[in-house]
Amino acid sequence: MNCEYFGKCGSCTLYDKNYEEQLEYKVQREKQKFSQFDIPNIDIIKSEEQNFRTRAEFRIWKNFDNENNPTISYAMNDFNKNALEIESCQIVSKDIACLMPKLLEKIQNDEELKFKLFACEFLNSTTNDMLVTLIYHRKLEENWIEKAKSIEKEFGIKIIGRSRKQKEILSKDFIEETLEIEEKKFRFQYKEGGFTQPNTKVNIKMIEWVLGQIEKSDKDLCELYCGGGNFTIPLSQKFNKVLATEISKTSIKSALTNCSLNSISNIDFIRMSAEEFVEALEEKREFNRLKDIDLKSYNFETIFVDPPRAGLDDTTRALSKEFDTIIYISCNPETLHRDLEELTKTHKIINFALFDQFSYTEHIESGVILKRL
Repeated sequence: MNCEYFGKCGSCTLYDKNYEEQLEYKVQREKQKFSQFDIPNIDIIKSEEQNFRTRAEFRIWKNFDNENNPTISYAMNDFNKNALEIESCQIVSKDIACLMPKLLEKIQNDEELKFKLFACEFLNSTTNDMLVTLIYHRKLEENWIEKAKSIEKEFGIKIIGRSRKQKEILSKDFIEETLEIEEKKFRFQYKEGGFTQPNTKVNIKMIEWVLGQIEKSDKDLCELYCGGGNFTIPLSQKFNKVLATEISKTSIKSALTNCSLNSISNIDFIRMSAEEFVEALEEKREFNRLKDIDLKSYNFETIFVDPPRAGLDDTTRALSKEFDTIIYISCNPETLHRDLEELTKTHKIINFALFDQFSYTEHIESGVILKRL
């Protein structure tokens, strides 16, 4: 990938390497980090070299041209945390890259649309659905709504306007996505403000990797940190029943919608933290949220965890050790390493994968399958 902002934009920190070099650097670093563990194999899941991000956020920067006329541009932070004006971005999807200059020109030429605009967020699907959130330091009035609706119609996109304590949804606040996973299509709705995987093609490969590691079972799956059902829904094919937990209201609503979109009936979603779920499972507390769910009816064999960067807490780590199979997706190698030091006292690592979701950055995601010793 050739980007004119390499070495300037603080987003791509491994700018001095081509794609294969940056990937090899991260792979060798992680192999060294996890070298104390008995890992039979590490699968490497590559990204596209460019145009791989279907979610992106930019600042809107105000400046002046050579004739002292006011201008606006997209901006990212440079390595000193100062604003770097950019005209394009090589890592965003082709749809986002194509829309960026057209949208900016429309806003630049309209005082109502650009007045106190300070950020722009894009959410895109592989089905060409596009949601743009324009964020302002002012209240949005009817005149703004009319102007924004005109752009919605012209570009065939969805627009949301945000300001302090205000959210203007002009048509819909979600995009529709279809993921083809192991030759089967799954439908999803991704809501504005909810979590979505930013690299769709790597996300599909991550799901397929997990599915490829497990056999179809007549037992049940327990999933913690399920989000909007990204893994839950495809995984439900492999198990008799699934019980999935998530703390975010937005994500639970999305998960229920996505379950309905795919006509899946063997998943129960519960809005509660992993810590609360452990308390419920151990009958230490009663929860109204579980009044229609009989935890004792589940015959769990496998647990799937995809925790935040902090990794597993002590109670969740202890719970995981009670399952025959642990599937662990990690966005933080440091906390994964810490958790594996404990989990490998009772379980053996069967397979390990590295997922290059965030190319040209130091970040890499991991997947681990563990079986009880």
